[in-house]
Amino acid sequence: MAAGHSPLAQFEIKRLVPIEIGNLDVSFTNSSAFMVLTVIATSAFLIFGMRRHALVPGRWQSLTELLYIFIANLVKDTVGSQGRPYFPFIFTVFMFVLVGNLFGMVPYSFTFTSHIVVTFAMAMVVFIGVTIIALAKHKMHFFTFFMPPGVPMAMAPLLVPIEIISYLSRPISLSVRLFANMLAGHTLLKVFAGFVISLGVFGVFPLAFVVALTGLEIVIAMLQAYVFTILTCLYLNDALHLH
Repeated sequence: MAAGHSPLAQFEIKRLVPIEIGNLDVSFTNSSAFMVLTVIATSAFLIFGMRRHALVPGRWQSLTELLYIFIANLVKDTVGSQGRPYFPFIFTVFMFVLVGNLFGMVPYSFTFTSHIVVTFAMAMVVFIGVTIIALAKHKMHFFTFFMPPGVPMAMAPLLVPIEIISYLSRPISLSVRLFANMLAGHTLLKVFAGFVISLGVFGVFPLAFVVALTGLEIVIAMLQAYVFTILTCLYLNDALHLH
């Protein structure tokens, strides 16, 4: 199969503006472009959605307020009142992942959340951030998190390493979950789309499947943004309350 027709060709990183600093390649790529576009589109959506502050909101303002309230309630339910100062960050994470995922559903676009380096970088920001918050709030008491209360000390040599490994694996599980779902879904779409033309008149069957799968992928794109956000909230809850 030609490289241009490969289901994985859609994930190829392409340089748009080559930039090298010494031996470091910091080129502006198609992935960078869609990240910037995501930030611009999200900012424009929220700014223009709330520019009128109408008492009886229109559709645009209603959608903006719905997203705001949805994440506000999510933070309140998972973290409690102590999570309020971190709402802007959590809301930003949700909108960035959501809009980035949905941009990836547009034909001939690029899905930057299908790259593990991107999702892992976001997961590491969350992981390092909540760890710093936990250390700042609880000091040395933070390390009691790795020893469940009520467990006999004789079990500590077994349980503490398990808890530490589980804690350190958080950015891996958080990033792989988003990356794998986006990669697998878009690859499957590309594979079945390739059958539409090659099967001629019988291509109507894979076409119907592609349409259905596209709808499912849009749902998954929104669901994965929610999963990434709620896990961020749960990690923040652990950092603030140590449980």
